[in-house]
Amino acid sequence: MPLPLSRPFTAAAPQRGLSLIELVIFMVVVSAALAGVLRIFIQATSASADPMLRRQALAIAESLMEEVQLMPFTFCDPDDANAETATSSAGCASSAETLGPEAGENRFATPQFDNVNDYNGYAKNGIVDITNTAVAGLSGYSASVAVAPAALNTITAGSGDALRITVSVNAPGGISVTLDGYRSRHAPNAAL
Repeated sequence: MPLPLSRPFTAAAPQRGLSLIELVIFMVVVSAALAGVLRIFIQATSASADPMLRRQALAIAESLMEEVQLMPFTFCDPDDANAETATSSAGCASSAETLGPEAGENRFATPQFDNVNDYNGYAKNGIVDITNTAVAGLSGYSASVAVAPAALNTITAGSGDALRITVSVNAPGGISVTLDGYRSRHAPNAAL
């Protein structure tokens, strides 16, 4: 039996690596891409505090809005003897409600705000709770409230039966949040 013809012995193809120039170009391309990605991370990190400040300002505004809207909305000051029965400001025994607090009333001490109207013009630098205790970390915020007669559907602004409540909160960094809410008198008196 004849032996098969074998192929002549050939040397393996020479292995080829990266040249120094190819390696330098690779490093330049990768470093440029990495610099771009890092720039995006740095920008995202530096702006990540803004949403927190905005959310905190919104929480403050919502809290103050809820406090105001939960107050009675009566023709007479709630301390008036006829507050529960008066069907107009003429039915008050001594003091009809007007925009702004009555003499001596404030948000924190006796006599306290006791009507939606009393919050008109309220403003505070540095956020405090209902006991006038500073809330930690919120000294850079400020809040204000405006209350004004409003028209709602068939209720005219001149009737005084609807109020527009505007709460504004300013946060550090020039961030501001404004909320508008309404309160209406849906019975002769809306005492709570």
